[in-house]
Amino acid sequence: MDFKECMKTRRSIRRFTEAKVPQEVVKEVVEAARFAPSWKNTQIARYYVVEDVALKQKLAEECMMEFASNTKMTIGAAALVVLAYVEKRCGYERDGSFTTSKGDRWEMFDAGIAAQSFCLAAHEKGLGTCIMGIFDEAKVAEQISLPEGQKVAALIALGYPEGEASAPPRKEVEELVRFL
Repeated sequence: MDFKECMKTRRSIRRFTEAKVPQEVVKEVVEAARFAPSWKNTQIARYYVVEDVALKQKLAEECMMEFASNTKMTIGAAALVVLAYVEKRCGYERDGSFTTSKGDRWEMFDAGIAAQSFCLAAHEKGLGTCIMGIFDEAKVAEQISLPEGQKVAALIALGYPEGEASAPPRKEVEELVRFL
């Protein structure tokens, strides 16, 4: 599949088959996603792939802040990817000061690039993903024993799609771009 087709056909998938995703396939997705750009090539993204059914269930029940859609999606996905990032590298100078007025927000910017790169690479492999933002960050970090110095940026449900998701309407190019 070419890039434009990948971009145009990737959807947020919320229903998955029961098929497991082989670890080798997940590694291939991360292999591609690791080329996502990052602030001064800091490469802060880290991927924690939760396959254990009991741990996935616990995360679904205790960490989704009673958001039913995320709970259901987490339970139904073959894996839950906890996208974390290494703190205090993006947007910082070596002395700890911020390089720009954006402060530490570059961390989430780079995590977002990593998340999209991961999802596009997964789609190219025939996998479905959905990036989730409603969760209790501290509880997720505790449940997966996230190393000190890392923070949870997003959760990504991962698995083989059950059926096809339709494309939501998109704004016209004229609404999105302005040439000066």
